[in-house]
Amino acid sequence: MLKIRELVKIYPGPVAALQGVDLDVPRGMFGLLGPNGAGKTTLMRIVAGLLEPTSGRITLDGEDLTGHPEKLWPHLGYLPQDFGFFPHLSGEKMLMYLLKLKGVQAPGGLKNLCGELLERVNLTFAAKRKVKGYSGGMRQRLGIAQAIAGNPRLLIADEPTAGLDPEERLRFYRLLSELAADRTVILSTHIVEDVAVLCPSFAVIRSGRLLTVTTPSAVRNGLHGSIFEGTVQPEDYELLRQDRCVTQAFLVEGKNRVRVYQPDGAPPDGFVSVTPTLEDGYLVLMRGYATSFQSTELTGKYVTNGTSQEVSR
Repeated sequence: MLKIRELVKIYPGPVAALQGVDLDVPRGMFGLLGPNGAGKTTLMRIVAGLLEPTSGRITLDGEDLTGHPEKLWPHLGYLPQDFGFFPHLSGEKMLMYLLKLKGVQAPGGLKNLCGELLERVNLTFAAKRKVKGYSGGMRQRLGIAQAIAGNPRLLIADEPTAGLDPEERLRFYRLLSELAADRTVILSTHIVEDVAVLCPSFAVIRSGRLLTVTTPSAVRNGLHGSIFEGTVQPEDYELLRQDRCVTQAFLVEGKNRVRVYQPDGAPPDGFVSVTPTLEDGYLVLMRGYATSFQSTELTGKYVTNGTSQEVSR
């Protein structure tokens, strides 16, 4: 298990990017959900040993990595948000180059390993094609191929589905799900759907602080009877936003449909109760209308109002 304790990162300015983060990350798929600028990438870069924290402690399976990130690197796979490739190289040559940079050793030779990795991420058909001709999803799969070289115990994927079309995103979901079967995978994202599809448990971060550690089902159950939907005229929408917590607004057949959070069960006129979604819960948290959605499915810690508390099964 990956354990993060009292992690703080302050940039010159000063800018407090992380403010005392406490988090236990179990084996399997774990989501880190938050808006852009919330501190997700800073946290992932510190865990990966690419950025030094101001203070705090990180351990993996009981081994203290604080001040010694090199202990983690042989067991780490990392797919950063912005992964640079040489566009003139083929996928095969690019991957070979990355494996050499990482110092990966293979009994059967790097070329054989490269072929195996490309097959695992379904890129064998494009091995000889130049990377500049790859789609966004193919580039991400090539990034995952280098990340899983050496069979790492911990895999970090930072915003891996941003910019992917729906078909590529589904392919990537299946690949990440397979990889999480025998290792810890941290999926850092601002896309709620990523967490809803992939993550049995996840944390929500805002302004460098964890708001909660919970599960998708706990969030939806916590909103039961509190989400209502109705049609609103365009001229009435801003007034509604001032009086209510609007979680979603969208068009259906040219009409403005709006979902609101009303914990006392007293919705606006014409609104009816609907099934809550994870996106409803996420936006309720982001707007400060709830502090946490406690989950009895988890052991360990959740965070509410900045204070860690124990969760019992």
